[in-house]
Parts: sequence; C-alpha cells; structure tokens
Amino acid sequence: MNRNGNTYTFVYAVVMVILVAAILSAAAMSLKPKQTKNFEIEKKQNILSSVNIVSSAKNAEDIYAERVVNSYIVDINGNIKEGGSAFNIDLKKEMAKNPDERNFPVFECQTDDGLKYILPLRGAGLWGPIWGYMALNEDMNTIYGVNFDHQGETPGLGAEINTKKFQDPFKGKTIFDKDGNLVSITVAKANESALAEHKVDAISGGTITSKGLQKMLLDDLTSYSKFLKKKKS
Repeated sequence: MNRNGNTYTFVYAVVMVILVAAILSAAAMSLKPKQTKNFEIEKKQNILSSVNIVSSAKNAEDIYAERVVNSYIVDINGNIKEGGSAFNIDLKKEMAKNPDERNFPVFECQTDDGLKYILPLRGAGLWGPIWGYMALNEDMNTIYGVNFDHQGETPGLGAEINTKKFQDPFKGKTIFDKDGNLVSITVAKANESALAEHKVDAISGGTITSKGLQKMLLDDLTSYSKFLKKKKS
C-alpha cells in the first residue's frame, strides 16, 4: 500500500478511531461498577439527609441499613405493590408513563424522633431537573425534613434550593389543610400571601426555580395523596 496515498491515510484514520473507541469503551465498562456504587451511596446520603441524619461516603451504607427499616412501591391509588425495589425506581422514567402505570417509592426511616415516611420527588427548575426527598411524621401531614438538589440552577439564585437556609423552614409545615385536602406547600414571594402553616419563602432572585419546586411538590404529593390518606385513616 502506498503510504503517501489517500487510501493509506483513510485506513490509518479508521483503525485509530476504532482503537481509541475500543479503549474508551473498555475504560467506561471498568469504571461503571464504581460509578454505580458512588451513585447509590450518594442517594442513601440524600435520603438520610431528609430526616436530618448526617452521613459520609464511608458510613452512609451502614447508617442506611440500620435506619431505613422498610421500603416499598405504591401506585397512584395508594396501594402497595408486591415485588420490585423502591430504591431502584427512576422517577424520571416513571413520569414518562401514564399516571395509572407509575410506580412511587416510599422509605420508612427510624429516627430518634420516631418513624418517618420519606417520599422522593422530581420536577423541573429554570435550567434543568430538580429533585429531592420529603420526610413526613407519622401523621402523614407534618414535614419532618426535606432535601432538595438540582442539575444546573444558577449559583447564588435557584441553586440555593440545596442549602439549609432554604430547606430548614419546611420543617413543621403541613401539606393538608384542616379539612383534609392536600394543599402542599406554597413557595411564596414577598408579595404573595398564603397560610403560614403551608408557606415557605421563595428564593430572592430565583422565582422560576422556586415556583418549579412548588409545582414539583404539588404534582408529586398529589401522586402520593391517596397513599397518605390511607395511612392517616
């Protein structure tokens, strides 16, 4: 083959592309188990954080195994479904299904203040997805704690949803009104009125993210509402 010709150059380029692709694929496959493990540990840390339990990458699995005493999947009608893993439910995929086909995970966590029910949440912010966990007391109404995070909200503005300053005011708020209707939580701007027991302050300068989080809470808690009412009765 003429090493100075176009054919040689083309063949050489193709071989190099295939070789590099093979190396990258092998590297990705070798790293995948570690990446999956790190994702699982981070998820367990976030679940624990919603009930105000601080953990590290080193001890999160042990604390989770000790504290999370039960987990299961419920349907839109509030019925517990047999089989499946609540931990492995991907809410992004579930939200793409018809409502009657969706699966909703629930985690029961034993804390120093009693048993708490943790509900995963997922919605949309200004620039991308937002998600989190809400922990409820055994009355299935009073918020014990929350943990929120985001993919790409603006630092210093919408990104503040993952700070204690924003999350702590959720504690003690209620999601049902006195008549038993689900009202969720209003993430209110300064000029917006709402009952104090169902209201937290919005992020200054982060109105769209705040309202996206408010919508996420209402939409997802509505999906859990029949389950919550069954547990309350």
